[in-house]
Amino acid sequence: MLKYQPGTTHQTCEYCGQENAIVDKQEAIQEYDFHNALETLAKTQSTPVSKQAHCDACGANFKFAANLNAGQCPFCGTDIVVSTQQNKLISPKSLLPFVINQSEANDKFHLWLQRLWFAPNKIKKYARKNNKLIGIYIPYWTYDSDTETTYTGARGDTYYVNQRVSYVQNGRQVSTVKRVPKIRWTHVRGRVSRFFDDVLIGASRSLPRQIIDHLHPWDLQNLVPYEEKYISGFQSEVYQVELDEGFDHARQVMDGIIHQDIAYDIGGDHQRIHKMNTRYNHITYKHCLLPIWSAAFLYRNKTYRFVVNGRTGQVQGERPYSYWKIAIAVITGLIVIGGGITYLQQSGALEHIEYGNYYAY
Repeated sequence: MLKYQPGTTHQTCEYCGQENAIVDKQEAIQEYDFHNALETLAKTQSTPVSKQAHCDACGANFKFAANLNAGQCPFCGTDIVVSTQQNKLISPKSLLPFVINQSEANDKFHLWLQRLWFAPNKIKKYARKNNKLIGIYIPYWTYDSDTETTYTGARGDTYYVNQRVSYVQNGRQVSTVKRVPKIRWTHVRGRVSRFFDDVLIGASRSLPRQIIDHLHPWDLQNLVPYEEKYISGFQSEVYQVELDEGFDHARQVMDGIIHQDIAYDIGGDHQRIHKMNTRYNHITYKHCLLPIWSAAFLYRNKTYRFVVNGRTGQVQGERPYSYWKIAIAVITGLIVIGGGITYLQQSGALEHIEYGNYYAY
């Protein structure tokens, strides 16, 4: 009954306290060729997989949920890890062990809850009553790629012209000259290049992408070779987002950064990108497991999910809103803005602001 203890390099028996050290494998974390992997996957016929697991402690045979390959025996509670090769052709080769324990993760969650704006007052009571943290390793892909992008677009440079305007001030017609901005556009074309390292894409469908993709930062430089002893006492998911689908998501991330590179390369005050064509070269990938604490709380018959980064304690999740608090805040803001405008009108400051930047003619 050995369980991995977060933040350590050993397993502990929950009954006698015996500690067994985890000796890390002396292996380098490798990158694998993306296109070779796709060819291998295409040639390999998919076969029905038995999710059967066997418990050596009590002899029971049972099945894990379709997305899990590690958890507890439902009959005696023994922690069991099933080899991912029984479920997927690509198995994880590295992981980040837990650093944040369950108690610390729970504290992080309640601190996050207290800082939520416009949250219902009763939410804290519901959260404490309903949430139960589960430690789970979530599958991720990382992608590396050399990119070269050609583009066409336009550069905009701002210049100013003087324009005569008239307005009424203190009952008199006044004429002034106002500086008006204009943009001069010039057609451009060019090329940018960038190397992307470890673009991280969640390979789980159990949680919304807007949650698992915003749990950064992850200290991927501290990945260790895959070792089942780190998983003992926790659940572990197999990937549900395939390798090629994960790269489609990674390419969207890369394209957003390349777009910024092009805008910088164009220069000027404004930029327009008409067309961009990117070549992705020397694509490699890793398949790794990252630790999270996951739970949900029930509020007014609706379930809200949240997760805590098992390395940093950062929290991401879904939350309810108090529409009464939002309405009161909006009404208060309108009252403050209306009062401010009335004061400016009565003091004459608004008229000064409106015409203060004109030049007398």
